[in-house]
Amino acid sequence: MSIAVRAHTSKQVCTTCARGRVCSADHGLIDPCCCRTCRYFPSKYRREIGRLNGELEGVVLESIRRSREIADEGRTTSTYGRGLLAMLLAEMEKKKEKGAGDDGKFSYDTRLVIDECKTFFFAGHETSALLLTWTLMLLATHPEWQDKARAEVSQVCGDDPPSADQLSKLTVLQMIIHETLRLYPPATLLPRMAFEDIRLGDLHLPRGLSVWIPVLAIHHDESIWGADAHEFHPERFAAGRRSSAGAGRFLPFAAGPRNCVGQAYALFEAKVVLAMLLANFRFTISDDYRHAPVNVLTLRPKYGVPVHLRPLRP
Repeated sequence: MSIAVRAHTSKQVCTTCARGRVCSADHGLIDPCCCRTCRYFPSKYRREIGRLNGELEGVVLESIRRSREIADEGRTTSTYGRGLLAMLLAEMEKKKEKGAGDDGKFSYDTRLVIDECKTFFFAGHETSALLLTWTLMLLATHPEWQDKARAEVSQVCGDDPPSADQLSKLTVLQMIIHETLRLYPPATLLPRMAFEDIRLGDLHLPRGLSVWIPVLAIHHDESIWGADAHEFHPERFAAGRRSSAGAGRFLPFAAGPRNCVGQAYALFEAKVVLAMLLANFRFTISDDYRHAPVNVLTLRPKYGVPVHLRPLRP
């Protein structure tokens, strides 16, 4: 199931990219044993990182050139077509017309587009896929909540795909998604830096110190969520109850001015996909499923999530 949802989310980021090569580079660039000081020492791993990064940037550059060729040939109704890459190229073209300049080579503007594409793919592909994977696992192992969510989707959407207006009415599904993010936050640590000296209990945090916020530990803290903090109870997020947890205690998308810019899109995407799955399938967990979350920058199922899908309609 994790492979299926990764295929879906990667398609949303850039439909023109060679997704297989990008996914390979994505997983290759993540090493649980890599420490900050390792980047300063030559090694086989660092050489492989450089190779994968070059390949990834080559894929994005290839997509940029292809989009420009299509635009020059007038094969799309809009200048560069649709999607994230198209929007970034359109903005770059506006800057060029205003005199910012881009010689078409590896300039600052092109570098910005490449970096943004890499950021959106790494941050938007893996995390969204994991959110869908863990939610399906929880619904498959808690059929009572699966039935509640399916009944809500049927009542709100009928037999049609959910519209933007209808998504806000799927409150049960929203509760389920939030509880999934509490139990299995895609990003388990949040890096921050102290901009001034801070006193935290008995600890003195000097200015400039790197601080890592343990999101996973906070989300499972019994003093915050109760004795059942490790259990799946979406009713925690019923109307009016989310705020009772207090600020800084539910951090799947971080908080403050540096929170996740893709938060709204991630929740929108998850609701659409889950609503359509619930409307068309009943899913149960496979006997082969082994529950083994592993924390490698993101919280992943070590052995995947095999799920049986049974069509609701003949």
